[in-house]
Amino acid sequence: MKIPKELYNGIIIWIGISIYFLTMKALNLADLFYLRALNILFIYYGANRTLKSNYKEGKTGLPANAISALTTSLIGVFISIIGLIFYSYIQGGDKYIESLSASFLFGGDPTVVTYGISLLFEGIVSAVIVTYTLMLFWKKRYPSD
Repeated sequence: MKIPKELYNGIIIWIGISIYFLTMKALNLADLFYLRALNILFIYYGANRTLKSNYKEGKTGLPANAISALTTSLIGVFISIIGLIFYSYIQGGDKYIESLSASFLFGGDPTVVTYGISLLFEGIVSAVIVTYTLMLFWKKRYPSD
């Protein structure tokens, strides 16, 4: 059974983001918020791989490719958030989140679930922005009406 390219590339996004954040933690760079923003590059990479694959297969419909890229991005984001929630509980749950939220844009005392939900919203917005910008880039390769 062949794994759909959206799922495969979504898993690649998750692996890239996971390795990136674990490396940042190992190098004690996890407190630098601007380095956290670079995870969007992994989303670009995975969604662009999906679009390249679709183009090679002859799929040049703009709406279908937009849905494919967005699906890839969202899969990567959802798996990454689930991974973060599991990792947070392994590291100590809410106590671990308190140490993260000190250098993040949270007020009060977020829980693991609150932290995960807020990052989920951020990830969904990132996925939409990445899809939109990639579709603008790829638009010149698709036939127009």
